[in-house]
Amino acid sequence: MKEEVKTEMLFSPFQYKILIGGILAIALGFILMIGGGSDDPTVFSDAIFNFQRIHLAPTIVLIGFAICIYSIFAKPKTKATQE
Repeated sequence: MKEEVKTEMLFSPFQYKILIGGILAIALGFILMIGGGSDDPTVFSDAIFNFQRIHLAPTIVLIGFAICIYSIFAKPKTKATQE
């Protein structure tokens, strides 16, 4: 006779959705940091110092990390608490 072992997921589906959202926010932040260089290494380009790369992108990355941390520490929703 085989005993059925019931396994539970580490996180709830709600937590996984939040985690994926956080990872996407981090990826978006790093994508926004791309570029701004010059094709000619002897020519300086001020494009690397614009608002998007200096303020917006790092803020989005930090928000993404905060979302991921929240998804880990959030109390899992169970069927008993949803009703």
